[in-house]
Parts: sequence; structure tokens; C-alpha cells
Amino acid sequence: MSQHPLPNDLHLATLAVRLAADRSQYGENSEALYLTSGYVQPSAEASARRFAGEEEGYTYGRSGNPTVSSFEMRLAALEGSEACLATSSGMSAVMLMLFSLLKAGDHVVYSQSMFGSTLKLIGSEFARFGVESTVVPQTDVAAWKAAIRPNTKILFAETPTNPLTEVCDIAALADMAHNAGALLAVDNCFATPVLQRPMAMGADIVMHSGTKYLDGQGRVMAGALCASEKLIKEKCLPVMKNSGMVLSPFNAWVVLKGLETLDIRMRAQSERAHALALWLEQHPAVSRVYYPGLTSHPQHALSMKQMSNMGGAVLSFDVKAADPQTGRTRAFHVLDSLRTLSLCTNLGDTKTLLTHPASTSHGKLSEDQRQAAGIGQGLIRVAVGLEHLDDMKADLLRGLETL
Repeated sequence: MSQHPLPNDLHLATLAVRLAADRSQYGENSEALYLTSGYVQPSAEASARRFAGEEEGYTYGRSGNPTVSSFEMRLAALEGSEACLATSSGMSAVMLMLFSLLKAGDHVVYSQSMFGSTLKLIGSEFARFGVESTVVPQTDVAAWKAAIRPNTKILFAETPTNPLTEVCDIAALADMAHNAGALLAVDNCFATPVLQRPMAMGADIVMHSGTKYLDGQGRVMAGALCASEKLIKEKCLPVMKNSGMVLSPFNAWVVLKGLETLDIRMRAQSERAHALALWLEQHPAVSRVYYPGLTSHPQHALSMKQMSNMGGAVLSFDVKAADPQTGRTRAFHVLDSLRTLSLCTNLGDTKTLLTHPASTSHGKLSEDQRQAAGIGQGLIRVAVGLEHLDDMKADLLRGLETL
């Protein structure tokens, strides 16, 4: 079916609703879900050209799908990248990036405050294949620079981090990486392109766990890499085709529809998170709140500059405790007292989700690694949803007021 091309000057909120692959001959308004693993070819000659990469066209589910393409097109437009490649999960996106760009003897510099599975993947799993790595404090620009070696290929940052919401200077790291002949990759899960567009600040690769805010309702697993067309086609796509870390059409369709409300969700959830952080900061049972939107946050000014003057929808706080064991007991009490909000390790949902990072996302790390990352036993992470703020406060008070 013929379809007028979209204007070139549309805002992000409009692109998140409108950009997709062309409609079929049926003229569907909601993007079609193509549940197929194979594609009938128009001729043997066309089939040969498509499999050889000489002609555009779908050949097999592991190599492409129209629904998945719609998601990739839309996310690339939101991030301001030339191309995007969707994967089966956020961690598979990290895996694809590393597998596509590294070999034995290469070196990676990455933040010690990153997601626990990312720390394990780089520091343990890839180390088995001869990939060297150095962890550095997230906010210490000098430490990043000092860690770079002649064989450094990637600088990998997550900003804000999970769960302490530490923020790095994307532009400074991009300059540092490029001066060393390396690439800067940024995990943009927490901020999303609504608040932050790392490629506009010099990043080469933007990684997403679509499971989080891109979906927005905790329904499916998904991941993505945004980068230049050259990097995606020449480096990542061949590995994707051979490894099979593909996003299923159904999951792609769910996240594609989630992107339509990403702008309004992120703004509304960020507003609630800021209000909740201000309230928690004044509670006598709380020793510290970690949230970029607070003036008490060490990187507050940088956060506001990079994140569209908003702090995002995730915060963490420490309950007051005399020692680690007491902190764990008191944190568990707060979590077990919840009646409205959810004890759940995911984030990015419309429902507010709380978790205890030291025993979940960072539970497989050694105590030394947790301490280096600043993950204490009294720490609670809150991924703020869309409930009424008063109901969030009331549910937290059940535990905080009865410690």
C-alpha cells in the first residue's frame, strides 16, 4: 500500500508513535505483527541475491523480520543513530557488542558500578577467552584515562548506574576514547532517549534493555544496540546471524507499542521519583538517598545537563543501621511490609518495583566487589511507577515507621 513519507522535522514524541515499516496492502493503522520464521521468495534468482546480501528482502527469521525492523527503525530515530539491531534481551545486546568488536588480547575499560551481570560477563566470562579488562570508578575521569592501554578497544559506561544512580560525563569519555582509537559504548536503559541521547554527546554505541522502560509494563524481554550503519552491518549483523540472539516478532511488537507512550511515561515517572526522593531524604529512618535530581547528588549539575533537567525514574536509599547485618534485616523489614508496591527485581514498569540489590542484582558478586561498587546491605532500590504519590509514601511508611 502506498504511504506518504514522514516529514523530516518531526519531534521525538511523534516519531515514537509514527515511525515504522510501511503498511501492508490491508492498510492497518496499528503496526502489523508478522509471526513467521520463513519468507516465500519471488524467484530463485531473487532468493540467491537476497541471501548473498545483494538485494533487500527478508529471507529467514534469524536474519530479519518486518515487525522487528519497525522497532529497530523507531528506536534508531529516537536515539539519533543511523541503525539499530534488536536482540533477545539487554544482556544479549551487551554480549553481541562485545563478541562483535573484541578478540583475544583486546582490552575493555568499564565502570565498577555497572549492572552486576555486565560486571560478571566482562570480568569473568570474556576473560576466559583472553579479553583483558579494567574496572574504574564511574565518576573518576582521571581513572578512566589512566586505565586506557594501547590495546583498549571499548570504554563502556552505564549512566545513571544501577542502583546508585552515578552519572559519568559522556562527552569527556567520548573524547578520551576517540583520542585513544577506541569506541565509547553507553548503557542508556535508565534515562532512555526521552531524557538523554548519548550519541549526540559523542558516544559510538548505545545499548538498551528493552525489557525496562522501552516496553514499560514488564511484559517481555528485549534488547538493542544503536550505532552507525557501518558498525551494525559490518560488525554486529554477521555475528547476530550466526549466533541467533534475535528478538522475537511478538516481543518486538510489544516493545514497539511501548515506545508510543515512552515520552509521557518517562516524564510522569521522573516527576514522581523526584518528589519521592525529596520525601525520603527527610525521613529519620533513611541515612542517604541516591537520585540525580536531588541537589545533594554528587553529579547533580552534570545530570541535569545530560538528562534534560530531569533525574529519571529510579532512586535508591539506605536505611539507617549500625552494621551490615542490621542493615540487611532492616531493609528486608521495609520490603516485607509492602502491601501496594511490588517486591520485584525488574524496573521500568508502570507499577513501582522495589528490590534489595545486595541479594539480587549484585548477589553473585563477592563482598569486596559489592563494597567497591558501593552496594550496602541496607540499600533499597525503587523503580518508581505511576501510582499516586501519597499511596507510594503510605506503603513505604508501613516499614519505615515500624523498624
